[in-house]
Amino acid sequence: MKTTLLKNVFLEGKQSDILIEGNKFAAICDAESSLTAQDVIQAEGLAILPTFYNTHTHAAMNLLKGYADDMPLFKWLSEYIWPFEEKMTPKDMHEGSELAVEEMISSGTVLFNDMYFNIEETIDVVAKAGLRAEIGITVMENHSLAQTEEKKRFIQEFKDPTGGRIHLVMAPHAIYTVGAEKYKKTAEFARDNGLRIHTHVSETRSEYDDCVKKHGMSPVKYLDSLGILGPDVIAAHCVHISREDADILAERGVTISHCPCSNMKLGSGRFPYEIVKAAGCKVALGTDGASSNNNLDMREEMKFAALLAKLEGDPELLPAPEILSWATVNGAEAFGLKAGKIEEGYLADFLLVDLSNIRLRPNYNLISNWVYSADTSCIRSVFCDGRKI
Repeated sequence: MKTTLLKNVFLEGKQSDILIEGNKFAAICDAESSLTAQDVIQAEGLAILPTFYNTHTHAAMNLLKGYADDMPLFKWLSEYIWPFEEKMTPKDMHEGSELAVEEMISSGTVLFNDMYFNIEETIDVVAKAGLRAEIGITVMENHSLAQTEEKKRFIQEFKDPTGGRIHLVMAPHAIYTVGAEKYKKTAEFARDNGLRIHTHVSETRSEYDDCVKKHGMSPVKYLDSLGILGPDVIAAHCVHISREDADILAERGVTISHCPCSNMKLGSGRFPYEIVKAAGCKVALGTDGASSNNNLDMREEMKFAALLAKLEGDPELLPAPEILSWATVNGAEAFGLKAGKIEEGYLADFLLVDLSNIRLRPNYNLISNWVYSADTSCIRSVFCDGRKI
């Protein structure tokens, strides 16, 4: 088993030595310990931080970055995005995924939860790059690339080429693109095959109002009535939800993927922080796609999430340590990973950041600096599963 030792790395206010055995943190000691390893990294002047877990994105949409900006969601989708996607080839998807993965790794993300098409292309990119991914098979009623039936055999016969870093997910797009029967069949197929479910929920006011008009209930209650919601569900956005909706999401164990930059850019609204906190909901962070964000930088997402929470007048809402948890350990836990913390027994996914970088000076509080002040130039190295990527 390969062993790696980080010497004199800054962790929680002091210099430490950290031993990695295989893909896990094995020991954390004060600096100048007697720990030994095959590989030694002299980390003086560097701090160790957990990596990011992006719980909602559309990787190959990096090809659409800047293509259609500054318009509401449904116009954006129906008049620009969906027509463009109909023309995209597998090669396009591969190149878009390459751009996305390069950007995510460079900004500290080692797992992304994807929802897109031609999944074989994204799988190939992830396998070569060394990070983790939850690859979503997109389910829609009227999109030529959403060939769900043709993917069933692929799903059932899938063997992860990385030995554990890639998992498949069923991704019914949203209630306005997937009918009740297809939603139920998708959830049943996912659970029969041990797959998680990834879907958009209550992203816009019009989605909410249309659902109430058509079904007499909110999107959350509607999905619950279909038997969709459970601890295996990642629900993206959830901007327009009531306290009753939040109670349902909490009771069912759903993980909400909050995407503040996309929500603001598309004018979808402010995420109801107070409601989800009071209900005890599980919340993680996502970037959404680069065509509605327009980047995949989870550190930037943290800052926007924290500031947007405070917009209504409560500066104590969503402090830096809490939003860091949303972006790291909460996202990892949503996919059953013991990761997102620098602790013994956790997966060795971590960042080394340069404390001499002007964005991290002075260093009164590293976590506050990381959330509010830093940028990706602070990152020196990114490790996933104990390996530098």
